[in-house]
Amino acid sequence: MKHVEAEQVQKSGLQEVLSVRDFSKRHRLEKDEEERLVALFGGFATRAELLANARRLAIFR
Repeated sequence: MKHVEAEQVQKSGLQEVLSVRDFSKRHRLEKDEEERLVALFGGFATRAELLANARRLAIFR
């Protein structure tokens, strides 16, 4: 384990943690995709992780 000084933590950019269920509703993901993300992350993840791992079907006109 590595010791981290408090000043280093404050300087690093902290990322917002989101609920996977709220993210799924906001981005209109299918229910099975929401369940896959919950299984992958356990309910909470950062926005970058969710965007990188979410799969959406293409909507054609």
